[in-house]
Amino acid sequence: MEQTRLNAYHIMWLFVFFDLPVTSKKERRQATRFRKDLMKDGFSMMQFSVYIRHCASRESAEVHLKRVKDFVPEKGQVSILAVTDKQYGNISNYWGKKDDPLPEGPKQLEMF
Repeated sequence: MEQTRLNAYHIMWLFVFFDLPVTSKKERRQATRFRKDLMKDGFSMMQFSVYIRHCASRESAEVHLKRVKDFVPEKGQVSILAVTDKQYGNISNYWGKKDDPLPEGPKQLEMF
């Protein structure tokens, strides 16, 4: 029995970037439907218009890429980026400019 070992070059991450119009009620409904369809397909919100999904293989990534193509709204821009797990490992995320220093802890009380 042959075993294939997964490595960082076979595991994929899909990024979906989108900019959808929301000026009319119909457009808002379509944008909401698109986001809900992404979440039903296993995507998680990374930023407001950036969703991400882990895929165990390139073949799995292609299946999800085709699904996303099927529910793209009639207006707006949707971009899909596939990267390997090795490439994704080089990502740097920042939340805010810098952390406030922690307050100094309490001094130990000596009784004797």
